[in-house]
Amino acid sequence: MTIFARSIGAILLYLFLSELAVAQTSDVKCQPVNTASTAQTLRCDGGITITAENGAQYTLNDTNRDGRVDSVELGSQAILLEVPKVAKGKRFTVTTPQAIAAVRGTKWAVDTTAQKTSVFVVNGRVAVARRSGRQSVILGPGEGVDVEGTAPLLVKRWAPARVAALMARLGQ
Repeated sequence: MTIFARSIGAILLYLFLSELAVAQTSDVKCQPVNTASTAQTLRCDGGITITAENGAQYTLNDTNRDGRVDSVELGSQAILLEVPKVAKGKRFTVTTPQAIAAVRGTKWAVDTTAQKTSVFVVNGRVAVARRSGRQSVILGPGEGVDVEGTAPLLVKRWAPARVAALMARLGQ
């Protein structure tokens, strides 16, 4: 009976952990704030807050080696970022299979799958470019863009229902 109970416990632990966001870090200082049922929030040095949908796969990076996260590689699902204004000439970036989103300070969400990346701006401005670098757009508050295949990057004001659905996935 003890082996059975341990097996069940191990299975439940695995199932619980598999639902959590999977973050890999490279020597950046971030602390978990919560583990809500729909998302996890990290507060990082420099005032950066990252909320990841459960199951999101991402890596936090410190590209300039100052001990602070300054970029995220997002492999799947959604993250919400709040980045205070950074010094002139510096940027915070999110890289996905299809796109690169860069800011100097703002609040925005990035949602990605193997085929498409969607970026939505809550406040501030975000530059979004294809990974190939051939086309880019600037988003303002309430605007979003879908980066998919070779379709043109069209800036659109997102419908409240689309915004609400994405934010709900992020515990907002």
